[in-house]
Amino acid sequence: MTAPDYGRAFTLWRAGAGQDWDRYTHHAFVEGLRDGSLPQDSYLHYLRQDYVFLIHFARAWALAAAKADTLDEMAAASATVHALVHVEMPLHVETCAAHGIDRATLETTPEAAANLAYTRYVLEAGYSGDFLDLMAALAPCVLGYGEIGARLKDVTGPYGDWCATYGGPEYQALCRDVGALIDGAILRRLGPGWADLPRAVTLQARFATATRLEIGFWDMARDPSAM
Repeated sequence: MTAPDYGRAFTLWRAGAGQDWDRYTHHAFVEGLRDGSLPQDSYLHYLRQDYVFLIHFARAWALAAAKADTLDEMAAASATVHALVHVEMPLHVETCAAHGIDRATLETTPEAAANLAYTRYVLEAGYSGDFLDLMAALAPCVLGYGEIGARLKDVTGPYGDWCATYGGPEYQALCRDVGALIDGAILRRLGPGWADLPRAVTLQARFATATRLEIGFWDMARDPSAM
């Protein structure tokens, strides 16, 4: 499958991540979603940890709004926070409730070490860096799920709804918007020749590290005993 077009920065960062990108987007957890072989216990463990992840992810996007240079950047970041808090997280609550995990249990989920490592890395990128550092650290999750969803969008079976969500037009439009946001932010701050600047190396490193942390998250998600 041809990689989806989420902008120039994503194309370069994705290539720069090398085999780690394939290890992330074709992880055994993902392939278990694709062919339906993923144990339900692993899926529910993932949903609980992802709920915790999304809390910190929303905080990171709120931080992006604070780091923004323009009203358009601020609007995009704040709209993402709204979607996470008012759409995606309630869907997690509903899905878990359908499997016997009530909201109180969901909200007391202990945070796994791999989850903590990933979320705190992203937040640290924002606290110690600027808007671009934060975008590079956030991009693997947003755009990686988009690439996975685009590949698995026609999957049926027990995880068809998950695949359809991330492969559907609404999420794919979000990925294109985020890709455009990143490209515009880089051009505004660094200019059209940014890919040849030393700063490009640091942004690539942010993206690559977050990609490896995504692999660790999938590793944790496959094992319900991993904490």
